[in-house]
Amino acid sequence: MPPIDLKSLLAGAASARSRPYESAEAIARALEAAPEDVEVRLAAYRFHFYGHDYTAALPQAEAILRLAARRLNIATDWQAVGAADADFTAHDFAPGLYLQALVGIGYCAVRMGEADLARAVLTKAGALDPTDRFGGAWLLDRFEAGEDTEL
Repeated sequence: MPPIDLKSLLAGAASARSRPYESAEAIARALEAAPEDVEVRLAAYRFHFYGHDYTAALPQAEAILRLAARRLNIATDWQAVGAADADFTAHDFAPGLYLQALVGIGYCAVRMGEADLARAVLTKAGALDPTDRFGGAWLLDRFEAGEDTEL
C-alpha cells in the first residue's frame, strides 16, 4: 500500500470557513485514512472547535490527548497521570500537545455544560502545568466564578 498523502487529503480543508461542507468532507476522508495521525486529528479538532461545534471537537481533543500520552509513554487515561509522569514544564512538542489537548477537553466541556468533566479536567491541567502556560487553571477560575468563558 502506498503511503498516504495527508497534505493532499487535508488540502480540501483549507477553506474551512468559506467552504465548510467541502472542508468537512476532506477532514472525514483524512480521518478515515489516518485516524492515528496527530496532524489529522489537530485539523479535525480545529475545524470543529473554530466552528463552535464542541460536541464534535471533544472526541478529537480526546484522541489528541491519547496520541500525546503515547508519545510521552504515560497512561492514556488522563485521570491516572501525575505531574511526575513526564516533564510537563518542558517546551517540547509532546508535553505541550498533551496539556493543550487537556485544556481543549476542558474548554469543550465548559461550552457543552458538562460542569463535572470541565472541573476535573481543568483541575488536572492546573496540577500538571504549574505555571499555567496553557491556561487551564485560568479557565477553571473563570468557569468557577461564573464568568463567560468564550475566548
